[in-house]
Amino acid sequence: MSNGQTRTVEPTAARRLGRALVAIALLAAVIGSVGAPLITAVATGMHVSLGAAQWTLTITLFTGAIAAPVLGRLGSGPHRRRTILFTLALVALGGALAAAPLPFAVLLAGRALQGLGLGVIALLMSVARDQLPAERSGSTIATLSVASTVGIGVGYPLIGFLDQIAGLRFAYGFGFVLSVGALAIAWRALPADVQRPQARVDAPGALLLGAGTLGVLLVIAEPAVWTNPWFGGSILAATAVVLGTWVAVELRAASPLVDLRLLAQPPVLRANTAMLVAGIGMYLLFSLLTRYVQTPATVSYGFGLPGVLAGAALIPFSVLGFVAGKLAPKGVKRLSEGWVYTAAAVSVMAAAALFATAPGSLFAVLIAMAILGFGVGGVSAIMPTLVLVNVPQTETASVLSINQIVRSIGFSIGSALAGLLLAAATPPGALLPHQHGYVAAALWVLPLLAISAITILIARRSGTR
Repeated sequence: MSNGQTRTVEPTAARRLGRALVAIALLAAVIGSVGAPLITAVATGMHVSLGAAQWTLTITLFTGAIAAPVLGRLGSGPHRRRTILFTLALVALGGALAAAPLPFAVLLAGRALQGLGLGVIALLMSVARDQLPAERSGSTIATLSVASTVGIGVGYPLIGFLDQIAGLRFAYGFGFVLSVGALAIAWRALPADVQRPQARVDAPGALLLGAGTLGVLLVIAEPAVWTNPWFGGSILAATAVVLGTWVAVELRAASPLVDLRLLAQPPVLRANTAMLVAGIGMYLLFSLLTRYVQTPATVSYGFGLPGVLAGAALIPFSVLGFVAGKLAPKGVKRLSEGWVYTAAAVSVMAAAALFATAPGSLFAVLIAMAILGFGVGGVSAIMPTLVLVNVPQTETASVLSINQIVRSIGFSIGSALAGLLLAAATPPGALLPHQHGYVAAALWVLPLLAISAITILIARRSGTR
């Protein structure tokens, strides 16, 4: 195969490769979600604050976001298979560190390494785009994109159950087992590397992007930053300077980490903007629903679902997310990318409206969770198609990795916004907010998803894709 060309494989091998890519992505997504159900267990079992325990999740988002563009650049060169295998080996090492009975700092280091797995998904999409026939690559990429949605529904209840019956370290040990499985599948299934131009990693760009993204996550995820205006303002100003410097460095670099001129093309820019806004709204509603169903039954509006049952409530979320991922490519054949995206956004809005109108019904709340899963799956499935318009195959992983950073930041903002709105609805001295605080917060989802859909439809009306 010559440089830049697509190599296709025979149908049976294509099916095997597609299934293997999806399995690796699903395992990586479950590993990344391991920390969420265990935050309280880490705080109580390791005698740290809830804020510190929250970093067992935040740090995976950070390392995944930073690793994605670096891995994307490495994967565009002649060592893509080796890059994926080496990264998955580091994820397995992280799983071993997290499972070992060692201090909290070691657990954080292990979780940081596990976050690298989130950066592999963009590389798996580039393998699908390069190696699979056109009729199969689109559906495989869509399924890879919804892996995180499916992983939540699989990981949350399972990890919560393992923690309940066997303890914290056993639950983290299961993540190690999954990472070894992902590495074994990748070793057997990934095609051999082919001759491509040597990839150069822009080290200054990677460091600046890492520092800038960390600053954004600190401003979003750390309450201490919000409560201290001087401290928060200093971090925000420093972050703006670092990201501005990163843009200047990337525009001048001979081999930039990310081709910003490519990202500035209208279709790519619109898709990333829509992803950011939709990510805020989707994760805002997800955070509200998962907290709401666990509200103690002693409160007038609480359902009091324990951790395992609350996790099981996410199974329909994941199932319908997977269904949406399968339907999205078929919908594009009948409609268009813009209308499929709009249908997914409307699903999220419908879930928010259902919750806001019937918050006292557990059945209605669970239906809202399922509809939200369909919307999240649809948005995730169609996003690679939207963001890869006119993008050369050599830049697939790089462009998708930036979209992943945008999605992670959107999710982080949505999570923080949920906490902020519920805190504002909590009476002084009370532990829990009023029910109307949840309803009012859910209504924020409607304009956010509407803006996101309009952003995509503008491209359709203007004749650009």
